Amino acid sequence: MNTLIQKIDSEIQRRSLLKHNFYQMWSEGKLGVNHLQGYSKEYFQLVKAVPKFVENISSFTTETSMKKAMDQNLKEEYEHIEPWIRFANAIGVSTSELVNYIAANKTNAAVCDLAQLTMLSLEESAAAMYAYENELPKISRSKIDGLKKFYGINNDTNAVKYFEIHEEADIRHAATWRNIIQQTTPEKEELAFNAAIGSLQAQNKLLDSVQEKYLMTY
Repeated sequence: MNTLIQKIDSEIQRRSLLKHNFYQMWSEGKLGVNHLQGYSKEYFQLVKAVPKFVENISSFTTETSMKKAMDQNLKEEYEHIEPWIRFANAIGVSTSELVNYIAANKTNAAVCDLAQLTMLSLEESAAAMYAYENELPKISRSKIDGLKKFYGINNDTNAVKYFEIHEEADIRHAATWRNIIQQTTPEKEELAFNAAIGSLQAQNKLLDSVQEKYLMTY
């Protein structure tokens, strides 16, 4: 019998963002710099929202070691905002343009979907975040490779630092959420599983939004 983690991992693989057309085009060097710039502005809406997601989850527990792990995650998530800004700057998006950008409705809906998942329960919110962060190290490496191979990013650490950080940090972050999921009682497993699926759907929706706004208008 598959464990809850195994079931979620299977869904992460099945709905992998690396299978999304936008990320495949990135890995194959088929995006223009203008597409990456658009992506940097849309995805920033999620980057700056993630700390709030962690705060939401932290509010569900008072257990000391769990709280400590979440506090560390939260600190790091706030620290990740600046490297994303540096990535955007490196590909030609000014800080002012990034910060003042009005995102597509579909992007905002995707971020809202994720936010709502982190307000349901400890088990559901942990499953949603696990489904978000578990694949990020692999995705980050794919992005770094694509930037260096196709987009002239060689020794510019500002352009890849965000992704380098996530190659390591999200291994630890996903482990925090995995530990919570593994303690899920049988009666809550279906809710947690559905939250993980909802998270994956929202993540793909965000990439759909980027593709629809930037790839289909050129």
